Amino acid sequence: MAEPNSGAPFRHTIDWQNPDFYNLEKIETEMERVFDICHGCRRCFNLCESFPTLFDMIDASESGELDGVPKEKYKDVVDDCTLCDMCFMTKCPYVPPHEFNLDFPHLMLRYRAAEFAKDVPSFADRELVETDRNGKLGAVLSPLMNWASDRHNGLTRPIMEAVAGIDRNADLPKFESPTFVASAAKDAPVRDATAPAAGRKALLYATCFVNYNNTSIGRAAQAVLAKNGVETKVVHPECCGMPQLELGDLKDVAARAARVAAYMRPQIEEGYRVVALIPSCALMLKFEWPLILPDNEDVAFLAKNTSDLSEYVVDIAKKEGLASGLKPLEGGVTLHLACHARAQNMGQKGTEMLRLIPEPDVAVVERCSGHGGSWGVKKGNFEKALKVGKPAARQAAKNAKAYVASECPLAAMHILQGVETIEGAAKPTKAHPIELLAKAYGLTDTSL
Repeated sequence: MAEPNSGAPFRHTIDWQNPDFYNLEKIETEMERVFDICHGCRRCFNLCESFPTLFDMIDASESGELDGVPKEKYKDVVDDCTLCDMCFMTKCPYVPPHEFNLDFPHLMLRYRAAEFAKDVPSFADRELVETDRNGKLGAVLSPLMNWASDRHNGLTRPIMEAVAGIDRNADLPKFESPTFVASAAKDAPVRDATAPAAGRKALLYATCFVNYNNTSIGRAAQAVLAKNGVETKVVHPECCGMPQLELGDLKDVAARAARVAAYMRPQIEEGYRVVALIPSCALMLKFEWPLILPDNEDVAFLAKNTSDLSEYVVDIAKKEGLASGLKPLEGGVTLHLACHARAQNMGQKGTEMLRLIPEPDVAVVERCSGHGGSWGVKKGNFEKALKVGKPAARQAAKNAKAYVASECPLAAMHILQGVETIEGAAKPTKAHPIELLAKAYGLTDTSL
């Protein structure tokens, strides 16, 4: 007879269309239940800033228990959550099907959704998440935008901090022109039709970050896949909505999911598999969208036919074998495991991919970078983000490899800022794992 709590962990669909979902009194009642369980466990004390915030409030209260913490302080815990999903995926013993039925990140999401429904997010926060609009503008004005956003610019960054709430000391991604979609249409690499994986077709979902901020990741992905015989098409119908999810705008996320899934379905039916170039976007397509729109057939179909980039390359290696020509990389790599890659529950595909390179020298870091998307660049959060990411930065500095890589480019950027604070530490070159694989192939059209 099976134990009542046996079975693989699972997540409930997000009941965002139910009015009770936004009832703050009911949300706080559920938070009280969950926080009390977390207080009694404390396994997540070192994951992010949310749990230390919660536990410190409890310990500082008169009773030393959760009943001594005013409910209005619960918001502090929510504000420190980056929705990285690591507590659910790697630490919590009480996730469904356990009778305690905990899903801490989605409870934080529910609180934010209630805030969004009451128009709590600031104008600056709402504008910051418009990544497609901001990216298009940034691409057109890239020299000016990159000058203004440089953290060493003492003229513009204090103004940006005052107006947009972005910490003046936080590194920000640069804008690029042309976009990846535009450049891919003109300069697609020649596919090797004799390679082992010839016959595969990949629909590369460019993502906002690759399309507007780091096109070399996309070029490297295209080049590696072409080397292996994969026919590729690059698309970016619109943002996956991860920034809107973090803000709590679930209606917007649902609308994006329906549109993008409908757009991609005919191409999947033509034999393409969707390959998302950034883990956060892969997580949205594969897991979050089906929980938000569980009855949408297009969304379900897309989720079943989507792969993370590293996952896709490793699948080629296992099923057909990679094309020959890989050569060792000098200096080694510190690889940070991105939280949203780990949250896809697919194993360490970034590590597996880099270890396909001959004579691999890969040191793996499994600690949070601390960045958390737009969370880590905001004034009031940036110093916390550096603190959370300090262990990862220390490991990167101690490893002293030539490269620090992460499937999350923002995480790699943030780790480098942490390394800068360590006296005597050499600064490695920032990279995405696919860029390193392209370099090992001798495909030089990358930023490395």
